[in-house]
Order: sequence, then structure tokens, then C-alpha cells
Amino acid sequence: MEIPREYNAAVDLIGRNLAAGRGGKVAFADDHGQCTYAELAERVDRVAHALVALGIRREERIAIAMLDGCDWPAVFLGAIKAGIVPVALNTLLTPADYEYQLRDSRAQALFVSEPLLERFKPIQKSCPDLRHVVVQGPQLDDLLRKAPGKFAAAPTTRDDICFWLYSSGSTGAPKGTVHLQSHLILTAELYAKPVLGIRESDVVFSAAKLFFAYGLGNSLTFPMAVGATTLLMAERPTPDAVFKRLVEKKPSIFYGVPTLYAAMLASPAFPPRAKLGLRICTSAGEALPPDILKRFIERAGAEVLDGIGSTEMLHIFLSNRPGDVRPGTTGKPVPGYELRLVDDAGNVVKKPGELGELQISGPTSAIMYWNQREKTKNTFQGPWTRSGDKYSLDEQGYYVYGGRSDDMLKVSGIWVSPAEVEAALVSHEAVLEAAVVGAEDEQKLVKPKAFIVLKPGQRADDGLTAALQQHVKAKLAPYKYPRWIEFLPELPKTATGKIQRFKLRG
Repeated sequence: MEIPREYNAAVDLIGRNLAAGRGGKVAFADDHGQCTYAELAERVDRVAHALVALGIRREERIAIAMLDGCDWPAVFLGAIKAGIVPVALNTLLTPADYEYQLRDSRAQALFVSEPLLERFKPIQKSCPDLRHVVVQGPQLDDLLRKAPGKFAAAPTTRDDICFWLYSSGSTGAPKGTVHLQSHLILTAELYAKPVLGIRESDVVFSAAKLFFAYGLGNSLTFPMAVGATTLLMAERPTPDAVFKRLVEKKPSIFYGVPTLYAAMLASPAFPPRAKLGLRICTSAGEALPPDILKRFIERAGAEVLDGIGSTEMLHIFLSNRPGDVRPGTTGKPVPGYELRLVDDAGNVVKKPGELGELQISGPTSAIMYWNQREKTKNTFQGPWTRSGDKYSLDEQGYYVYGGRSDDMLKVSGIWVSPAEVEAALVSHEAVLEAAVVGAEDEQKLVKPKAFIVLKPGQRADDGLTAALQQHVKAKLAPYKYPRWIEFLPELPKTATGKIQRFKLRG
């Protein structure tokens, strides 16, 4: 797809819907109300005017720490229309995390939901670039009420910096990941339309929040690219909260993550299929275990497309397809992206079953990590972006996830994928979640160790430990079974649901 050189992402996403006559159609609906595409367009223009009135200039940054709702897209797109760079902040962080990201981004203004404001009060004085704090609610509404309803977009190009997302930090400190004006629409044109099959008549609902690359595409870019309607939810995506929206609002597309699908299946409140209106679902963030995939499809009556994306690539570049869902695989490359597997010596791997690091070449790759030159050079290597994920190809050309490069275990001289062992464990009826890391035995040799969260009503004891070990031995090569099993009430995770295995290795 050719993006014109003179291009503004906000102008495109809003303008295409007004030009198609969808001004009166609901664009976003949250727990407090809704806004049509025409109302969104006006609010975006008011945000752009308000930002300029605050003295914020083109290419300067603003931070958004707001719960999902109709104001979030307005502020995000309003900044982009003014040529100002929005930085989406995770809403579940600590004051220390926020201080780091505000100082790192040099954000000139912070737009924050009132329930989150207390976390920012202790750090405001230590963020010298932060000149304005705008609280969602009466303050934001008053600011926009005073602003004109029409704004002439900044003359940006497709290669201008558009927005930042901070990486989720599953392996350490988050990095400011810098994306361009052209990237948003390209994810919709390459994945959402041809692979997911999103259309104007869809109502979409994402458990992943807007501050996350996955959620940003799911809830903003994809529906706006075709004129669909998005349901937004401020609260945490527990099974009960998700079930409530699936039953009452009947979205046709649901976007989830593996840990949520597992929790939904374990809940006695899972609604009957007849009460759902699902057409298609997606999963990303981590590999979806085959057992969870099969059981969810049976219960919900809709296919789940397991795929992989990243903050660096913005959205999904490798995915299963409708009518071609292959459990235990992440499918095949999304058209427009080229993939390769590279071994530790830098050679391209082509033999079926042989592990290599997944690298991606495609038009939505971030241009850098802000102020992180060495990490930028390590990840973005010419046209190729390193994913840090290990994959292999099966005989039919489907990609099979092996785990994060730094999570791989070498047992008895043979590479073992934690993801494979975890998938075997969660197929046991007692297990809700599992994480596998390497631990040393008395001879200082590395062996798999499993951390298990049990389903409600299940009891941990030596008998269950032995049963789980035998269960893995029956499904996989015997040397892969976990030598130790530790039961936990919950696993450490990022706000986006990725298991933080590095916290379990200590």
C-alpha cells in the first residue's frame, strides 16, 4: 500500500469515515456514554486547539495516562492532528515508573484520569519538562469547551514521528518505542482487513487496553479504518467484566490474551454460546496453548486466531487464518511482512523443526528506542527487526513458538522450549496457568522448574506434583519434564498479561 508523502494519521482515520457518510454512526461506546464519528471529529479538533493554546509545539510530547473510554481516542488523535506526539502510558504502573517515563519522554503535558492522579502527585516536581497536568472530567471538558471546533491539521508527512509506546518491560526496564504517521493505517491494511476480516458492521471489544500496541490496533486503528464500532471498558478485564460485555453488548470481534482465555474457561460464569454474538476472536501477547484454544472454540463457537505482534512492529505480523486455525502454531506470515529464523551463528534456519530467532521485515517497524542507541542497534538491524522470540517451522510451513530467546533451556545438551512444557502442563485438568524456567540441580546442571497456578477447588500436594510430572512425560520427551514444581497463588505478569519469567528465576 502506498501512503502519500503529505499524510496525517488522524486526518485519515477520521476523514475516511466522514467522507463515507458515517458521521452519525457510533465510533466509541464506554460505560458512561458514546460518541459518533462526527462528535469524535469535533472533539479531536478541540483537543488539537487546546494543546496549541497550552503552548505545546509540533514534535513535542504529551503523556496520556487515562483509563479506556471515549476521551482516550480524542486526546490521542487530537495530538497527532496537531503534529504533537502522544506517549501512551500504562495505567497500572508505580509513581517511580511514571517518573522515569515522564522524564525520559520529556512530556510537556500529562492527560490523566482522576483515579490515577494520586500516583503522579509525588513526582510532578521532579519532572522538569512537565508544564501542564490536565485531569479527565470537568477540567478536560472545560478546556475543550473553550477551544474552537475546527482545526487545520499540521502539515505532517508519512515519515514524521507520530506517537510513542513504552515496551511492556517483560524482560527489564521499558523502552520508548517510536512510531511514524504511516504505521497505524498500515497495520489495518495488512492485517485487520485481509487476515482478521474486520468490516463496517462489526462491533469490537478488546481486553487489551489502548496503551498497549495490541489494544491500540484492536480498539482504535482497526475499527476506525473500516467504520466499525468499539466498546471500551475502563475496569480491569476480569472474566466477569468481559462476560458482562460479551453478553450485554454482543460484540462480533473479541481480542484477548492467553491468560484471560484460560481464566474465562475456568470460570463457572462462562455464558452459554447462545448468549454470545462472536464471529471471530484473536489472541496475542504469548503463545496460546492448544488445549485452551480448542476448548474456547468449543465453548464460544468462534475461531480464535492466535498471532504474534510486538510493540516494535506495532501489531500482528504472523497469524493463523479464519478457516485455517492450526492449534500449537502461530500460523503463517501476514502479507506485507517477511520473516526469517536465524541461529546463534547468524545463519538463516530452513530445516523443519530447527529453532532460530524470529526476525521481521515490514513497513510498520519502529524507527528506534528513544535515547537508547545500543539497544536500538541490537534490535533494529537494517530492514530486519529482532523479535527475541525463538521459533521453528513445521513440515507444512507453519511457525511454532519456542519461547523467548533468553528463556530457552538447554537440558542434557538439547534445547528445551518452556512454552512447550507449559502447554503440556495447562492441558492437565487441575492447572490454570504455568510458567517454566531453568533451575540448577545439585550437580549445577540446568533442568526445568515449573511454577503452577491451580484452578479453583484444586489442592496442591505431593500426589498432584507427581501426577503433573507424569502428565508431561506422557506428552513430551521424558527429559523435558519439570524436576521441581512450585505452586503459587498467581504468576508475576506485565499489565498486558505477559508472564515475567525473569522474576521467577531468582
